[in-house]
Amino acid sequence: MQCAGKIALVTGSSRGIGRAIALRLARDGADVVIHYRRQIVAAEETAAAVQALGRRVLVVQADLGAPMAVQHMLGQVRETFGRLDIFVANAAATAFKPLLEQQQHHLDKTFAITVDAFVTAVREVVPLMQGRRGTIVTVSGIDARRYIPLHGALAAAKGALEVLTTYLACELAPLGIRVNGVNPGFVDTDSARVFGDQVYRLLAQNIVTYTPMRRVGTPTDIANVVAFLCSDDAAWICGQTLTVDGGLSLTSPFDISHLLKQQE
Repeated sequence: MQCAGKIALVTGSSRGIGRAIALRLARDGADVVIHYRRQIVAAEETAAAVQALGRRVLVVQADLGAPMAVQHMLGQVRETFGRLDIFVANAAATAFKPLLEQQQHHLDKTFAITVDAFVTAVREVVPLMQGRRGTIVTVSGIDARRYIPLHGALAAAKGALEVLTTYLACELAPLGIRVNGVNPGFVDTDSARVFGDQVYRLLAQNIVTYTPMRRVGTPTDIANVVAFLCSDDAAWICGQTLTVDGGLSLTSPFDISHLLKQQE
C-alpha cells in the first residue's frame, strides 16, 4: 500500500492508460480524482471501480485547453481534499494530419492541452503539495522519439513535455516534489485504433515483430511503472522519462532475427 492516505489526480483517466493508472494508484491505497473532458459515462465507470476498491473518488470535468478550466479543476481538488500528493499528466489530444495540413487552431489545441495545461496545473498543484513529499509524473509518447506518420504536432508537444519534466524536476526538487515521466511504446488503447481495427491489427503485427518482448503493451504495463515512480522506492529518481516499450526502441528494420528463426 505504497500510496495509502495519498490523494492522486490523473488527467484523462476515464479510459485507456489514464484509467489503468487511476485504478493502480487506488489499489495502492490512494484516493483518486478522475478527470474527463467528454466521456462522462466512462469516467463514472472508472470512479465506480475506484470506489469498489474502498477509496474515495472525485470526478471532475475540464477542457484542459482552457486555463480557467484547469484552475477550476484544481480548485475542486482543494475544496474536496485540501491537498494533493500525486499529479499524473496523462491527457492529450491532436488532429492526426501531416504537419503542413495542420491549421493554427489544431496546433494551438494540441499544445494547449499537452503543454500549456501542464504548466498551468503545476502552478496550482505546487501549493497543494508544499510541506509534503509530492510526486508529478508526465506521460509522453513514442512519437516523441520515433517518426510516426500524422503525429508531428502531438510528437512536438510530447517532446516539449519531456523537456518540461527535466526542468521542473530541478526547480521543484528543493521543495520536496519529484517530477519524472514515462514514455510508452505502442499500447493497446482506443486511441491506437483511431484509424480502425484493420489498420490496428496490421500495425500491431508489425510492432510485435520488432518488439523483443514479442507483444503489444497494455495500459497496465504503463500504470505499473507510473505507480513505481509515485512510490518511495523511486525516491532517488529525479527528472527522468523512463521508456516503457518492451524493447521496441532498441531495435531497427535491420533486425532480421525473427526471419532467421523462421528458416530454422
